[in-house]
Amino acid sequence: MNLLLDTHIWIWSKGDPARLSKRVEKELSDPANELWLSAVSVWEALTLMQKGRIRMESPFEWVERAAEQMREAPLTREIVSIGLAMPLPHADPADRFLAATAKVLKLTLVTSDQKLLGLGEIATLANR
Repeated sequence: MNLLLDTHIWIWSKGDPARLSKRVEKELSDPANELWLSAVSVWEALTLMQKGRIRMESPFEWVERAAEQMREAPLTREIVSIGLAMPLPHADPADRFLAATAKVLKLTLVTSDQKLLGLGEIATLANR
């Protein structure tokens, strides 16, 4: 399975794995699964660190280590256009780009965000 990690799932998987469900933990550690990360999640994580909402020693080094062995999902014109057109119940641009990335690249979005689960347009793996 090709898994696109929502920002919070990526951060939790590296810093607070107890917040992950058994199923998500199993899928993330399965070597048969490919883990994907969007530049949008890197931007979101660094922004949260700058605002002091999450604390990491050496944020840029943390990002480099935390992104190791993950495939980088591109942010393309197609993804931006589809993201803006998606019928999401909120206007969060990061969520739009992540959902559109999953749709365009045919990835399964791993998330706890109820607003992204059950959209019908993308495959999701719920962290419950």
